[in-house]
Amino acid sequence: MNKIWFPRYSRRQVIRGLLATAAFGVTAKLGTGCTASEGGAAAGGGEGMTVGFIYVGPKDDYGYNQAHAEGAAGMVAKHSTVKLVEEANVPETTAVAESMRSMIDIDGARMLFPTSFGYFDPHILKLAEEYPDVQFFHCGGLYQEGTHPKNVGSYYGYIDEAQYIAGIVAGMTSKTGKLGFIAAKPIPQVLRNINSFSLGARSINPVVTTQVVFTGNWAEPIKEAEATNSMVDQGIDVVTCHVDSPKVVMETAEKRGIFTSGYHANQASLSPNGYLTGAEWDWTNIYAKLVEDAQTGKTLADGSIPHLLRGGLKEGFCKLSDYGAAVSEATKQAAEAAKAKFMDGSMVIYAGEIKDNQGNVVVAAGESLKQQDPKLETMDYLVEGVIGSVGS
Repeated sequence: MNKIWFPRYSRRQVIRGLLATAAFGVTAKLGTGCTASEGGAAAGGGEGMTVGFIYVGPKDDYGYNQAHAEGAAGMVAKHSTVKLVEEANVPETTAVAESMRSMIDIDGARMLFPTSFGYFDPHILKLAEEYPDVQFFHCGGLYQEGTHPKNVGSYYGYIDEAQYIAGIVAGMTSKTGKLGFIAAKPIPQVLRNINSFSLGARSINPVVTTQVVFTGNWAEPIKEAEATNSMVDQGIDVVTCHVDSPKVVMETAEKRGIFTSGYHANQASLSPNGYLTGAEWDWTNIYAKLVEDAQTGKTLADGSIPHLLRGGLKEGFCKLSDYGAAVSEATKQAAEAAKAKFMDGSMVIYAGEIKDNQGNVVVAAGESLKQQDPKLETMDYLVEGVIGSVGS
């Protein structure tokens, strides 16, 4: 007897097919990590506005996705009439286009936050052209005037300020003078964190080195564990990272008895003995402000919402984790002194002369690259003191 094959469709795909023949409201739980609230195309603005968030990983990853999910929850807490639609574990493929389309067509979302780096080009850009009345906000993508659709916005934080301070803490705590940084991909945002962390450490101890290992992707737990163990074997005694979920790095380092510095969210519970501090996102204020603007009729298309939104410690885009028990009072004082300079605007991380780790001058003597300088958004080098290469 021949088996009859039936294609498998997601719940959203089935609903979209039904919507093609009949209009109706829907309130449902839609698959793992995906929640939809009642709403439709009419819920486009003002009271009851529907806002969609898409995450590349789980919302409880102790990292990138958790930080965004906490920001979304914080936004809803401030704006109780907002209807939140979320979907987790969406890869950086056409799957995210499917998710965005479903949130728009089924849930009536008119404001989307697809948060992962790879969602931007081509997926967000294509959907933005198809849905000009929907506002698309992407974390990290560099909006280009005249090239990208006017209903696309880019937001990101100068979290390298917190990384610089974390570097000071790491540099003052390390007994070997050897730090480690496990990173996903050598893109500008990642390189900026590596360099700022290293510059912070070397502002205290000019001979400190930072060994960097690129895993090649945002979530590579096996490679992350192997890199951490390898670093410990080389005498590195403080490790940090820029991957989607720092969980494996923190737990592996804790088991090996070395210090850790967190990223994205607070990982102190994963490394109770070795956690020094960390660079955390604080997305609640940003998301709440953008939603508030949209509720009052402001849009990206008319320029009343900026296409490039950036900020650091002072603006509340990021923060520093609480200090761990291993951090000395002298170290706390040095870190807080640096933080105060960021808060009053007097601190500039990239003030020349700065060389890359090949000996080339990348910031000339007398040159000062402040946070909003576009050169920092296209960083393609590792600074002196970092062991590794952009091509590795």
